[in-house]
Amino acid sequence: MKDLVSILDGNTFLVSDQSGDVEPSLDFPTGLFSFDTRFLSTWLLLIDGQRLHALSVDDAACHRTRYFLVPGEATHFLDTKVSVIRSRMVSGDMSEDLTVLNHSGQEMSFTVRMEMASDFADIFEIKDIKGKKGHNTATPGENSLRLTYRRDAFHRETTIHSSADAQVDRRGMTFQIRIGPHGEWTTRLTVTTVIYGARGQNVRALLPFAGSRTSAAIESEHADFVDQAPKLSCDCQPLAGAYRRSLADLESLRYESIALGVRLMAAGLPWFMTLFGRDSIFTSLQVLPFVPELIPPTLTMLAGLQGHRVDDFRDEEPGKILHELRYGETAGFEEQPHSPYYGAADSTPLFVILLDEYERWTGDAELIKQLEFAARAALTWIDTYGDLLGTGYVWYQTRNPATGLENQCWKDSWDAICYADGRLPSFPRATCELQGYAYDAKMRGARLARQYWNDPVYADRLEREAAELKERFNRDFWLPDKGYYALALDSDGSQVDALSSNIGHLLWSGIVDESRARQVADHLLGPQLFSGWGVRTLADDQGRYNPIGYHVGTVWPFDNSIIAWGLWKYGLREEASRICDGMLQASQYFSGRLPEAFAGYERDLTDFPVEYPTACSPQAWSAGTPLLLLRVMLGLEPKGEHLIIDPHVPPGLGRVELLDIPGRWGRVDALGRSREEEPGLAE
Repeated sequence: MKDLVSILDGNTFLVSDQSGDVEPSLDFPTGLFSFDTRFLSTWLLLIDGQRLHALSVDDAACHRTRYFLVPGEATHFLDTKVSVIRSRMVSGDMSEDLTVLNHSGQEMSFTVRMEMASDFADIFEIKDIKGKKGHNTATPGENSLRLTYRRDAFHRETTIHSSADAQVDRRGMTFQIRIGPHGEWTTRLTVTTVIYGARGQNVRALLPFAGSRTSAAIESEHADFVDQAPKLSCDCQPLAGAYRRSLADLESLRYESIALGVRLMAAGLPWFMTLFGRDSIFTSLQVLPFVPELIPPTLTMLAGLQGHRVDDFRDEEPGKILHELRYGETAGFEEQPHSPYYGAADSTPLFVILLDEYERWTGDAELIKQLEFAARAALTWIDTYGDLLGTGYVWYQTRNPATGLENQCWKDSWDAICYADGRLPSFPRATCELQGYAYDAKMRGARLARQYWNDPVYADRLEREAAELKERFNRDFWLPDKGYYALALDSDGSQVDALSSNIGHLLWSGIVDESRARQVADHLLGPQLFSGWGVRTLADDQGRYNPIGYHVGTVWPFDNSIIAWGLWKYGLREEASRICDGMLQASQYFSGRLPEAFAGYERDLTDFPVEYPTACSPQAWSAGTPLLLLRVMLGLEPKGEHLIIDPHVPPGLGRVELLDIPGRWGRVDALGRSREEEPGLAE
């Protein structure tokens, strides 16, 4: 994405080249997308038959950008008599103000041509576009072009309108213009995207936030969102920049759900602009102390779409929380199972964890009671469908070998779960962090049952089961000769012995015996796993290690934020601080916006974090990472009606002050300083 420019508003986004042009790409989703469909696949500007080249690009705002362009190659720029400004924004739909400027002292004529097309590709088709089964048409009108796609009841439409007179054909618009000395010509091109439902209505028009909004309205929404969050004042500019950027990205990723009409958070641009169970829950956990109002819609939506039957195609089971929800053509015609898809073994216990954490921060007992049935169903799933082999562990194996996911943990690429020598284990698999999540879910479910569901017997049972799981886990997963927990158990119950970042999630869950926490921390911060910027997904001495392998050697900011939280929970504050510091230092090389992942090269080798070539950016749980790191550094923890503040700020960060932290206590402030300056302060 390095040479591409992206803007977004909710799950509507546009990806173009540095000149603002769009041409179909087979390896990256360029174009205008909304709800998993590409509504523009070609958007190409020509002046007198020439392509344009960028002098500068203003992309400071998430939802709009401006391109300053000239025709011809770079060697011809010196005496150019014309330049072009493309001012573009997305707001559900898209608009582009196209301005041509005449810099000469005489009247000049130009032919302005905009090539336009839509292949209406599903996001899943970008890398493997096959023959479309529907009918694609282009209909010229007066200063407008309508592009339509129909396949049975599936109907998508793109309408492009020009405010200036145009010669319109099926492939675009042509403008014959004359501009006076030092004058300019402009037109506004408005692109409207339409999603038709089964009854023929425009589904998006029915949504409260759908349709075009002004840039001022979008910026006002963003400002309101930021104003509700705590105010950060600090000496560390990387932290301040990452905090500002994170809040802006989190707001920009919010979209209006077609299913229930609530505002949810998309997981990441460009591939994951929709609801993901795992991603949404982890992001919610990260941002809870800052913008708790984001959490109830997510919990309610996940509960509303909770599995209620056995459906092999969708990997659905009663009580299971979804993995991914899609709106495109391939999901609609069941060419892939994401309508929704339930192929994740971790989202279900994580749902219970988030529900409890939300109440601990907000005191919202009403939502806890409202979602009691969903939480109980999720806890039941852990012990029934989740325990495929009846051993008391959570296992996974897809019911849909044709199009389902093989790995149903957060590291879901095909080679992510491996032995130390690189071999792949058999199915079903029980990864270690799944057991930690199950333990935590039972402990938290017990608290909710005792305090809010008036069921102390159920609470006692859950606590007993959690204690048994912890004892069993520490026996079966521990590798005494290596001093860390196995990545997984294979189908025979044998240990999958790779050293991976998953052991950090075990600390977060609380399933690690106190006597082993230090050994786990030493591995996480040791040279095999810790790159200097962060903890790698797989240690560099393992058989499948690859510093640019998606889940086998890269560094994931979200992963590191959970690991830092886990270290903090076990009182390993110095170790947590090292991860916080590494992540914040890395963020400044990405203009404050931590990507989905970056390469696992040793810090001394590169002096800067190397970009992962196809990382999502912005991505929700990467945007949430600086917020969770702030919580860890300031030692924020709800306890009853109060917020405990116990700061431990990494050396060199100086003063960190967070004002108006919301919660059941009202709003409070937190202050911490690097320990080499003066003892940490809290109030």
